[in-house]
Amino acid sequence: MADRRTPFVTVDIITRCNGGIVLIERKNPPPGWALPGGFVDVGESLEEAAIREAKEETSLDVTLVEQFHAYSKPDRDPRFHTVTMVFIADATGTPKGLDDARRADVFTEDTLPGLIAFDHGRILADYFTYMRTGQKPPIGAD
Repeated sequence: MADRRTPFVTVDIITRCNGGIVLIERKNPPPGWALPGGFVDVGESLEEAAIREAKEETSLDVTLVEQFHAYSKPDRDPRFHTVTMVFIADATGTPKGLDDARRADVFTEDTLPGLIAFDHGRILADYFTYMRTGQKPPIGAD
């Protein structure tokens, strides 16, 4: 019989806040800074998961603006195969690291931290390109 396992479904949120993008410093492996996000629970929509994960990890209430892009490369997460839907959201306030986030902070394209977990450096590069050009990544460019 064929392997019936499927990738884990996740969401990541590019949260625009206070003139930059909110990133969290991870408490758990893999180390580094990351977009707020996590696993979609059974019975939960992608949108509900994005709002919940943003709140759990940053304390911020977000307003989802748009779906940005899906990323699905099997090696994007070193722990296992995940597929993520990335959302762009807006928030106000001061982010605080909660749940599995050691801390949360706001960064600009020019002040991004050195160690970024997963493929989030790629996602952020795609986002900043989108903000400059209006062009989203092409299908399959993940």
